[in-house]
Amino acid sequence: MTAPAIIQKLIERFEEQRDSYLAPAYNETQVRRDFIDPFFKALGWDIDNENDHAEAYRDVIHEDRVLVNAVKNAPDYSFRVGGTRKFFVEAKKPSVSIATDAKAALQIRRYGWSAKLPVSILTDFEEFAVYDCTHKPEEGHKAGKSRLFYYRYTDYIEKWEEIAGIFSKEAILKGSFDRFASSKKRGSTTVDETFLAEIESWRADLAANILLNNDTSQRDLNSAVQLTIDRIIFLRICEDRGIEPYERLLNIAKGKNVYQRLGAYFKDADDRFNSGLFHFDTKEKHASDADTVTLKLKIDDVTLKTIIASLYPPNPYEFSVIPADILGQVYERFLGNVIEVDGKVARVKEKPEVKRAGGVYYTPEYVAEHIVTQTVGRLVDGKTPKQVARLKILDPACGSGSFLIVAYQYLLDWHLSFYKANGGSKKFKKELHQTEKGDLRLTTQVRKSILLNNIFGVDIDPQAVEVTKLSLLLKVLEGESGEAIGKNLQLFHERALPDLGDNIKCGNSLVEDNFYDQQDLPNLSEDEVYRINTFEWSEQFNEIMDSGKFDVVLGNPPYGATLFDPEKIYLKSFYADQSYQLDSYLLFIELSIKKLLKKDGYWGMIIPNPWLTNIRQDRLRRLVLGSTRIDQIVHFKYQVFKKAIVDTEIVIFQNGYKKGHEPSVMVVDAVPQGKIPEPSAVIKVSQDQWLEACESPINIFLSPEERALRERIFAARGVLADFYKVNVGIKPYQTGKGRPPQTPDDVVRRVFDSSKPLKGYRQYLRGKDFVRYAIRPVEKRYLKYGEWLAEPRPAAKFDAAEKILVRQTADEIIAAADLGQFLCLNNVHVLVAHSDLAINVHAMVALLNSKLITWCLRAMNPEEGEALAEVKKEFVERLPVPGIDEIRELTTLGQKIYSIANKTVSTAPSKQMKAVVRQIDSVVYRLYNVTKEEQDLIERRRPENGEKDALVEAG
Repeated sequence: MTAPAIIQKLIERFEEQRDSYLAPAYNETQVRRDFIDPFFKALGWDIDNENDHAEAYRDVIHEDRVLVNAVKNAPDYSFRVGGTRKFFVEAKKPSVSIATDAKAALQIRRYGWSAKLPVSILTDFEEFAVYDCTHKPEEGHKAGKSRLFYYRYTDYIEKWEEIAGIFSKEAILKGSFDRFASSKKRGSTTVDETFLAEIESWRADLAANILLNNDTSQRDLNSAVQLTIDRIIFLRICEDRGIEPYERLLNIAKGKNVYQRLGAYFKDADDRFNSGLFHFDTKEKHASDADTVTLKLKIDDVTLKTIIASLYPPNPYEFSVIPADILGQVYERFLGNVIEVDGKVARVKEKPEVKRAGGVYYTPEYVAEHIVTQTVGRLVDGKTPKQVARLKILDPACGSGSFLIVAYQYLLDWHLSFYKANGGSKKFKKELHQTEKGDLRLTTQVRKSILLNNIFGVDIDPQAVEVTKLSLLLKVLEGESGEAIGKNLQLFHERALPDLGDNIKCGNSLVEDNFYDQQDLPNLSEDEVYRINTFEWSEQFNEIMDSGKFDVVLGNPPYGATLFDPEKIYLKSFYADQSYQLDSYLLFIELSIKKLLKKDGYWGMIIPNPWLTNIRQDRLRRLVLGSTRIDQIVHFKYQVFKKAIVDTEIVIFQNGYKKGHEPSVMVVDAVPQGKIPEPSAVIKVSQDQWLEACESPINIFLSPEERALRERIFAARGVLADFYKVNVGIKPYQTGKGRPPQTPDDVVRRVFDSSKPLKGYRQYLRGKDFVRYAIRPVEKRYLKYGEWLAEPRPAAKFDAAEKILVRQTADEIIAAADLGQFLCLNNVHVLVAHSDLAINVHAMVALLNSKLITWCLRAMNPEEGEALAEVKKEFVERLPVPGIDEIRELTTLGQKIYSIANKTVSTAPSKQMKAVVRQIDSVVYRLYNVTKEEQDLIERRRPENGEKDALVEAG
């Protein structure tokens, strides 16, 4: 790739006047305008937003020159694609030596590390340095630390292909930048991990110190610690954004009586910000309750000094650039723990529900952005700000507020674009103000009004509610200066922040006050009442509920939340469309449709997919399909939540059924880089057909042709359960089960297991111990079989002379004949013929392993490639099976392939094996009257099934 002519001109101009440019008087603003701006324009970037993109989608953000302690508090350029930051560029005047200036290098690394960007650039045009920002920057690092590339201006022509191949806009769009960034060895400590460890240590230290010096309850202790941390973080972020005087907190911490002086600062903050975060005066009218506890506490100076000092250099945080989603991730994980009090000892422990779930999982920002765009975005389209002000957006399980932050930002961007496109600052003088650089921004008053008018949330966790408020308040202040806030207060007596007590509320969204009307309700302790925390929607949001409910309901509801017995009884009584196995995310769907969402309002959430595939969720399916019109389902073929093994999808619908409606199903295969990538498939389907079939699991991926084929194949035949009893294998261990009950030590030590064939022990098989047609134990294991096992399952008839084994953990049928009377664990289905039926076991195994039968399974249960894919018992029972005489035709082939498979020790199928497999598939197709065109339809899904994988071991 040849460098553009403009680069040669820039090099020549710099060379000709080099002495002038290296003079101290030639400043950073000049070098940006003369050289750096045209340099990046040559890389394809719309530096000046000449394309007039909306503020949210402009290529380059030029940060205002806000000085904090005589140092800029933000990088000069933020380069973005689709609104997502990719890298920073920090500019220096040419008199600064990029090669050796450790301070400048540390600055750009701090910006990049704090924003969690992989790389960023430091340049004065004369020099161009690229830094790896994944490694934690530390004082004392030399300029060359974590530096990936270094060029002088004389290198640009020769190295242009290398530079443009990574940092041009085209390279970003084609994925070259992301591939380059991901190829670098990552640092060991990210900003979110570091900051989480920081505030977790604060929580432990504050809790211990407060408990030592005060007589306080566990509830008040948790609240006081949370509020103190929130207030300190809020004010420290305001410092780095130029809203509060830099190092004011640090100067307070240098003196004595730190907490008393800190309390005075908190009161002063209330005068400036008017936020419930700093609400102490019971006489002042607020939506939030006044805090009458924290300022009365005694906290030792040393504890507070340590906390506050850790927020300043040499620690590497740059709070001006830490994104809201990273703070949200930190807080989401922080909220997974709670302080428990035992006498005068405070211990931080993981919440039981978090422990059961295996951790806290933060919703990726690209998921929230897609949901907001497809719900809020559709409702604001074509409206005016006055009309948009009437829209009510709710997250009924808001957690740390990630969805509400994205929704609020979307509305801020929309309003700014509207005002700029319809007259700008000349027409909208009250709505817009101009920065020193000439950029138009929304006034604080408008930002506050949008938040108060449009954004609402509920969460059962009071600490989560406070974090949501904190995050939204910080979003209000983005781009504001301390000077502007001071002028607003002085001229209009208008404080900077709203009180969010009427918008973000604490309570149990699923349980209303009629919970206490239940007969036979046991006496509840004060702690149980506090934990249940009923929430009366008609009282808490009376105006909204009276005027038609919410326009948008969105979020990521809890999956499998802990429900206690009194709650379960209530929920089963008041939620009519649930199965006996209550799951919290399904309850939120029913709540939204029946109570929260207005007619034609939009609902958008990311939820697990079993609401479609679980046979027991038929009532919930009927509710959704018969009460709404589904706009789209975005099905993810990868793990959205990296540490959570759950298959998820985004569901967007409007409230109100409409006959003939056609949803879109979008299948996403690739892990995105900042936004949801183009789907690998888009399928238009009939919601009416789904509704007709909702008694059974729904395969949303079937085309109309595949659906018609499925109906034909299933309609004319019996099912496997007519011929075979399908049993679940043994569950050997579970605490408290068995006779006598097993102890935890029994379970851990697996006391009934052996690797040797001891007397009274029998060999058992797991799913991975057999492949198609052959039993091939990975290692021989033996079990002492009897009623001492947790669930011995004698109904499986392990002593039967012939039975069929089907692997449970798979997304296809893997079946083998068992002629050896093996025991089997519960990840194996054990099929035993009904005694009055004469059917050849090898013929049935051949049928089950055919391509057609796996296609039939997937037509019922669309879990191909899913992390939690299972061949479920109810689906095996429903597989379509011809009559006995027809199946008999497979007997010879089944016996032949059994013989071949059990003679070889190779895991690779032989040519002979492949030939028999093809013959079996051919016979099965004929038995089911499948045409050549229909065979092609079936084999497009997984053409190698039953052939290439016939003897591949699983594990």
